[in-house]
Amino acid sequence: MDNRTNLDDYLAGLGISDADESAPPPPAPDAPQAAPALEAAHEDPRAVLERFLRGLTSRIDPELSVTVREVEDALEAEITGENAARLAGRDGRTLGAIEVIAYTVLAKQAGRGDLRVRVDVGGFRRRQADTLSKLAERLAVQVAKSGEPHELQPMPPAERRVIHIALKEHPDVTSESIGEGAARRLVIKPRHG
Repeated sequence: MDNRTNLDDYLAGLGISDADESAPPPPAPDAPQAAPALEAAHEDPRAVLERFLRGLTSRIDPELSVTVREVEDALEAEITGENAARLAGRDGRTLGAIEVIAYTVLAKQAGRGDLRVRVDVGGFRRRQADTLSKLAERLAVQVAKSGEPHELQPMPPAERRVIHIALKEHPDVTSESIGEGAARRLVIKPRHG
């Protein structure tokens, strides 16, 4: 068995198959006029994301619930339930993978590659943002006192963004991202003049 077939079967089970896009399957004779997933190019992005996340979470834990809302240029989804936080995975890696797949599904099925997708599970992202904001404030005080810049370890764009926002209006320090790709990191430095 080749891996493509197994992946196609799995994706089809999630309702995101692209098996033979040139010829959509004929509708069943007794089926209501439901549009196949492949013809969802004009479907509401929020509905596409919600359907995908509900399909995914129902296979992991049927007790999980999903809410999706549209904000500016992004869709934000919240997965809640007793065991939702476990979906974050180690250091949020599983959650990051869910976001990448959700973005891909949204781009493919709704034709909306311009929308960002943010997913939170059990408040993980919210707690992480609070922790990063507090770290930013502590480092800002340190940098302001010492007058020396402080370089953080490489971090994902979403985490850098939280720190940039936390320090945006700070009177004594400024933040800047440096480096490329996975090595991109943030530097907090004194604000001069």
